[in-house]
Amino acid sequence: MSETLVDRETEVAELRGLLAAGRRRMALLYGRRRVGKTFLLAHAFSRAEAFYYTAAHTTAEVNRRQLLEDLARWSGQPVAAEDYPTWRSVFRLLLDFRAGERLVVILDEFQYLADDVGALASDLNAVWEERRAERPFLLVLSGSAVGTLEALDAGGAPLHGRLHWKHLLRPFDYYDAARMVPFRSLRDRVRAYGIFGGTPRYLAAVDARRPLAESVAAAALSPRGEVRIQVETALDQETGLREVSKYRAVLSAVAEGRTTFNEIAQRSGLEPDTGLRVRLERLMQLGFVEARRNLGAQRREPWRYRLADPAFVFHYGFVARLEAELERGDARRVFAKWVAPGLDAHLGLVFERIAEQAYYRLAPRRKLPTVREWGRWEGKDRHGEPVEVDIATLLTDGRVLTGAVKWNTRPVGPEVHAKHVADVGRLAESGVAWAHAALRPDAPLLYVLAGGATEAFRRAAAVGRRLVEVWTLKELY
Repeated sequence: MSETLVDRETEVAELRGLLAAGRRRMALLYGRRRVGKTFLLAHAFSRAEAFYYTAAHTTAEVNRRQLLEDLARWSGQPVAAEDYPTWRSVFRLLLDFRAGERLVVILDEFQYLADDVGALASDLNAVWEERRAERPFLLVLSGSAVGTLEALDAGGAPLHGRLHWKHLLRPFDYYDAARMVPFRSLRDRVRAYGIFGGTPRYLAAVDARRPLAESVAAAALSPRGEVRIQVETALDQETGLREVSKYRAVLSAVAEGRTTFNEIAQRSGLEPDTGLRVRLERLMQLGFVEARRNLGAQRREPWRYRLADPAFVFHYGFVARLEAELERGDARRVFAKWVAPGLDAHLGLVFERIAEQAYYRLAPRRKLPTVREWGRWEGKDRHGEPVEVDIATLLTDGRVLTGAVKWNTRPVGPEVHAKHVADVGRLAESGVAWAHAALRPDAPLLYVLAGGATEAFRRAAAVGRRLVEVWTLKELY
C-alpha cells in the first residue's frame, strides 16, 4: 500500500515478531470502527503470506462458504466447501493449510462468522489444542465488536489463556493525528484534531495542502460529507446496540452539557435506572463517552460524563445545531458565518485534552514525574464562588501537579499565574485536601499556552517553585 503508516509501528513489529517466532501463535486485535485495524494488518504482512477474510453480517453458512471460496482463490488450491461442513473442520483446514513456509490467517469481524460466538470460540479452541507439528503460523482474530471480542479472553471463556497477543486499537492522539494531516500552521493542526478527532478514516478526508475550512465544509458540514455521514451512522454500525435512538439521545444530552447521570436522564427523556447506566457504560466501552470526577472526589460524588471523541463534540456542537442551515445553504458559507466565530470556544475544551495527551507523550523525554491520576477540578469554594483548575493531577511520588491551559493567541502575562495560585489557595482554604499540597514549593506547575507567555509570566511562575513547565504549540509538536 502506498499510504504511510502512522503511529502503529509498535503493533506491526510485535505482530511480525509473533510470526517470526516460528511456532503457532494466536493474536486478538479489536477496536472501534474506522480506527485502522485493517490498514494496520495490511501493512504488517504481505499478501503472499497472509490470507485475509472479512466476515459479513450474514448467516454462518454464507460466511463458511465464502471463506472457503476466498481461500481457494487466494492460494490457487482446490477447496471444496462440502468437505468442510462445520466450523471445527474449517479451523482444522486453516491450521493445517500449506501455502508457503509461513502462513498468517486473519479472520476480520470475527464476531460475524457465526451467531453464537462462544460456540465458535469453543470450536476454535478444540482444534487449537490438537497436537500438530510446529511451524511459523499466526492466527489473528480481529473485529469492531469491542465487548464481544474482549470477552473471548475473559476468565472461563474458551480462548482464555490461548492468546499470545491482545491489543485494543485506539484513535490517534493529537500528535499522530497531525502526522496524518501535517498542516504547516500548528494552529490548524490543533483545529483539525478538534474537528475530526483521531479516527484515521475521518482524517483521511482532510487535505492538508488546501485550507482547512474547505475540508471542514466538504467532509464534516455538508449533508453529503463523508465524515458527517460516518459520525451520524457510527452507532448504527456498532454490533449489539439495541434501540440506537436512545443511545443517540444520551450522546445529545452529554453534548449539550448535561454531565451528571440525573441531568442526562432528564434531558434525554430516559428513566434514571439500570438501563441508562448500561447505555452509558456501553458508550464508554466503545470510546464515545468518558467519565471523570474532580481530583480527590469522594465516592459519593457523582461522575461527570463528556464526549470522548472531538469529532462527535464538533458534530453535536455545530453540525446537529446547524442542520437546517446546512440543508438550505452552502456549507462554506455556513462555516464562515456560524462555525468559525464559535470555533475558539470549542477548541478551548479540546486543548485541555491535548494538554493531557502531551504530558504523557513528553514526560519521558523531559524527565517529568509520572502521573498516578490525571484530573481537573471544577466547583465552588466555601463562599459559593466558582473555581476551575484546568490541571489538578496526582503524581506517583505523592506530589500534586497543577496548572492552566489556554487557547490564547497573544502571550499571557503574570496575571494568569497569579489567578491560578489564588484559585488553588481558595480551594485550600475551603478544605480541598490536594490544594494544600499543590501550594508547596516542590509541587510542579504546568502551563500549556497556545500563544505563549511573556517573560514577566515566566519570572513570576518561577518564584518559589522548583519545577515549572511552560509549553507552547512548538513544544507540543
